[in-house]
Amino acid sequence: MNEAVKNFLTGYSIEVTPRVVSNIDNFSDILPKGTLVYIAYIEGTPIEDMVKTSRELKENGFVPMPHFPARIIKDKQNLNDWISKYKNEADVEDALLIAGGLEKPYGEFDSSMQLIETGLFDNAGFKNLHFAGHPEGSLDIDPDGSRNNVNEALSWKKEFSSRTDASVALTTQFCFDAKVVIDWVEEIQTIGIDIPIHIGIAGPAKLQTLIKYSIECGVGTSLKILQKRAKDISKLLLPYKPTEIIKDLADYKNNNPEFNIEKVHFFPFGGVKQTSNFVKDF
Repeated sequence: MNEAVKNFLTGYSIEVTPRVVSNIDNFSDILPKGTLVYIAYIEGTPIEDMVKTSRELKENGFVPMPHFPARIIKDKQNLNDWISKYKNEADVEDALLIAGGLEKPYGEFDSSMQLIETGLFDNAGFKNLHFAGHPEGSLDIDPDGSRNNVNEALSWKKEFSSRTDASVALTTQFCFDAKVVIDWVEEIQTIGIDIPIHIGIAGPAKLQTLIKYSIECGVGTSLKILQKRAKDISKLLLPYKPTEIIKDLADYKNNNPEFNIEKVHFFPFGGVKQTSNFVKDF
């Protein structure tokens, strides 16, 4: 591993679900202590399972960051109940605030900004609040294919970062093309968005698995990289590894220190252990 890549991957985070955590005997055998572990909320998951997972990770030396999907949370009281459980039962101090994938919200919240405007996170003393970033835009937010609404929301989050004691960052959707990422980061910097970015990277996985998740998650232009690879019979059965995008971004960051990517965030579609081993063996 060259120095640029080593620096780029230092302190990476990873995403799990309660089910994934329950199927791993000892997380400490797989991930470095202190790793930031995002806990994805799958619709229908009891909040008790999310809190239990957060507590287990915390007790084993990891930093849990549960998802708060706005469209799943019915109202301010529901949100306060979640926050209280995470704080009192698992000592959670970090949260990823997202709109969530539902077309229609369960209740009164439709966006992460509405969650923030309740003031409950600041009142509870959360130290790190992350929001979603979209290097390829989001048709859910901008159906016309522009970035107008996304960029307006980023400007709001930038303003919020100046009036909260919490550390604010953007954690992005996964992407396969370094140029797409570089262009996006530089674009939002030109409009004054300098919030630190934790870039989403798909961990090693079967090509068919990644294409499936990419389509489900609305990954756009960079999906062509996977589709092109799928046409090569010699590569079709080999697992995809994000070697190229990591090297390209690490080199760019090394040559442009002001480049605003701070960390790498892995989506371990092929498994947590496989992603961890990929980093170790890079």
